[in-house]
Amino acid sequence: MGKFNFIKTRIDDVWVIEPTLFGDDRGYFMETYNYEEFKNAGLNMVFVQDNQSKSKKGVLRGLHFQTKYQQGKLVRVIKGEVFDVAVDLRKSSKTYGKWHGVTLTEENKKQFYVPEGFAHGFLVLSEEAEFVYKCTDFYHPEFEGGLAFDDKDINIKWPIEDIKEVILSQKDKNARTLKENKIQL
Repeated sequence: MGKFNFIKTRIDDVWVIEPTLFGDDRGYFMETYNYEEFKNAGLNMVFVQDNQSKSKKGVLRGLHFQTKYQQGKLVRVIKGEVFDVAVDLRKSSKTYGKWHGVTLTEENKKQFYVPEGFAHGFLVLSEEAEFVYKCTDFYHPEFEGGLAFDDKDINIKWPIEDIKEVILSQKDKNARTLKENKIQL
């Protein structure tokens, strides 16, 4: 039996990954990444950087991408709950401009793989959340781009019913739409 359940999404190369938990009355153990298991599932990426963030309820980080040195990201939540989104920016993709979202929580332990060529962002649904992710390339701020989280053409269904205020960085407030950016990676 594998240690992971790899679930294809409606967008090629975007995956939801469920780790197997081994638990008893002491707690649990799980692997969050195993090169051989990922490779056997067709996910041949190599990670070069790990990141972690902490945010309060209503914080929306994204949608971010790099125009050069694009990053694939394996993301998960270690505390709290977020709604995580990937938007396809690959010019040759049949799903260009389409999005897929998944709720990640410390309880469900799901992971989300967002490949190179995608914008990525998340909305914090719990009082606070700690978010960790592995990247396939290094951060290059000079090539960073942003896509408006509320782009009407993309029409992401953010679960904001219980959010009093969506909190954005100034950079994310200034992000432009897909049409305005003319983004194709």
